[in-house]
Amino acid sequence: MQKSLTRFSLRQLLQPWQSLDWLLAISVVSLTVFGGLMIRSTQLNADYTDWWQHWLTGGIGLAIAIAIARWRYDVLVQWKWIVYGLTNLALLAVIFVGTTALGAQRWISIGGFHVQPSEFAKLGLIVTLAAVLESRTAAKLPVMLQTLAVTAVPWGLVFLQPDLGTSLVFGAITIGMLYWANANPGWLVLLVSPLVSAILFGTLFPAWFLWVAGMGVLAWLTLPGRWMGAFVALGLNLLSGKLGEVFWNLLKPYQKDRIILFLDPDRDPLGGGYHLIQSRIAIGAGEFWGRGWGNGTQTQGGFIPEQHTDFIFSAIGEELGFVGAMVVVLVFWLICLRLVILAQNAKDNFGSLLCVGVLSMMVFQAIVNISMTIGLAPVTGIPLPWLSYGRSALLTNFIAFGLVESVANYRQRLKF
Repeated sequence: MQKSLTRFSLRQLLQPWQSLDWLLAISVVSLTVFGGLMIRSTQLNADYTDWWQHWLTGGIGLAIAIAIARWRYDVLVQWKWIVYGLTNLALLAVIFVGTTALGAQRWISIGGFHVQPSEFAKLGLIVTLAAVLESRTAAKLPVMLQTLAVTAVPWGLVFLQPDLGTSLVFGAITIGMLYWANANPGWLVLLVSPLVSAILFGTLFPAWFLWVAGMGVLAWLTLPGRWMGAFVALGLNLLSGKLGEVFWNLLKPYQKDRIILFLDPDRDPLGGGYHLIQSRIAIGAGEFWGRGWGNGTQTQGGFIPEQHTDFIFSAIGEELGFVGAMVVVLVFWLICLRLVILAQNAKDNFGSLLCVGVLSMMVFQAIVNISMTIGLAPVTGIPLPWLSYGRSALLTNFIAFGLVESVANYRQRLKF
């Protein structure tokens, strides 16, 4: 009798969360626990130890995520412009009362803690875009332009901080959600074409001509007003070389070094290229099985500055080797797979778009972070989700996790 009563009480207790995606939950919690262990390893010989704050923040984030998963996510549709307004107000506050560190003004000091509003702004953008697109298809050009206008305001405020990495994440979120909302893939290529054109103009000038011509043809084939669209696309891509110089001059010196030196870090081995060189040495030293937790020479010798944040993957590669690194990649793949499945099975477009927005954010951050540690991408300051140390980023990831679990919890189930 007592055993039956206990089982019944436990079932009642878990009933509000019975439809959660438990495989996704286990993957996220496992990464967080593992991240704390690797951060601890990077601080074994350091003068400070704050690795436990990663677990503490993760615990708080998990509690928030569980609460959000019990709450109906579709209520946010009615609050989209309030969410959008608060997002932009927080980013504006950084400009006027923000704290400057590492050459950028990105944080607000609250109660002795540094809060980074640009991290939470990612979620604000996802919620707003999902609500804007949930009842309309992006296959119509005016809808796509409205979506870009919504993104432009927070993107511009983040870019002015300056926070180049987060502004790129905003772009990835927008493109991913537009694609899921049936935007013409050709339009998405045209959307990023000026950036590509600016890069080619300064690096591969002959290829720049081919790119500009290709964008003109693509615009003629996909845009409603063929000749006008082709003319505008050609004009923007032709002007992008000069515009690239203008935006280049707006970047801080350390940002320019990050972009240039990833191609040849040996040009400044003790300066801007130092991070990349040491990270590649660490990952290469791990070989197949790794040197063992706490035994990495580069990691324990402190050769990689701020390794517990943006470069945590180099510690994984050195101490756990190729096997450990691939396990991490596979867990991220599993998380992305579950997000795709949730997006497909959501009960409405809003929930589906929420999942795709979170998916776009996670995929872009993971790919860019891992790529920069092995020298395939510039150092952008983008953390590795659930693994890198950073309270604002970790809380943001758990809130995002809570939103998609809410979508899972309230999806429609077939009854027989």
